[in-house]
Amino acid sequence: MGASPLIKVTDLGKTYDNEGMKTEALRGVSFTIKKGEFVSIMGPSGSGKSTLMHILGLLDRATSGEYYFDGQNTSGLEDNTLAALRNKKIGFIFQAFNLLPRTTVYDNVELPLIYDANTGTDNKQRVIAALKSVGIDHRADYFSNQLSGGEKQRVAIARALVNDPEVIFADEPTGNLDSKTGVQVMEILDKLNREGHTIILVTHETITASYAKRIIKILDGKIVSDKEISDKKRLLAEKGKKIK
Repeated sequence: MGASPLIKVTDLGKTYDNEGMKTEALRGVSFTIKKGEFVSIMGPSGSGKSTLMHILGLLDRATSGEYYFDGQNTSGLEDNTLAALRNKKIGFIFQAFNLLPRTTVYDNVELPLIYDANTGTDNKQRVIAALKSVGIDHRADYFSNQLSGGEKQRVAIARALVNDPEVIFADEPTGNLDSKTGVQVMEILDKLNREGHTIILVTHETITASYAKRIIKILDGKIVSDKEISDKKRLLAEKGKKIK
């Protein structure tokens, strides 16, 4: 028998109730993701992909169905347990970077370690190692509002990496970047995946999605396809060509 999947969702549903008006954001979603995969969740605005990411990232709860993370059923866990699990095992990269503006690059990256009471005294080594892994260690003493968009996203990736999480979620990570800088960011994520990190990318952009090795397409809250990506398509993505 092989190892249990890192992520397993079964018949997942999410319904929002706004003053009696019910909206089904997710309907009967089921799939598994193994450790070390690079998966894109792709769909147009309003498809449910961001809702799904928030549930997978333990930022929100499903209305129905089951979600197992690293072999643990998350449904009955208390909020503080979910928060601890999220901080220790999950890294996030957002379109808007979500950096503290008048704070140094070093301090931004160190934040997850400060929130984790179990980290030791090796914070400095871990922060510098994370910054080096994305080529931004020379900016450690800069304030985040002194950086370019591409540099900010590198800092955000370093922050996501610093706790050595089980999985990194990237939500439209190239959305605020020009195409050249976007390619550089995707190459960093590709490198991290080749080093063994599990990456789950949420995007509506075909080229960005095709850096992954598997694409799950979602529409109207349902999965409409789940396919492996060929090496040829990934190569075309790296060259910035549109994938059909």
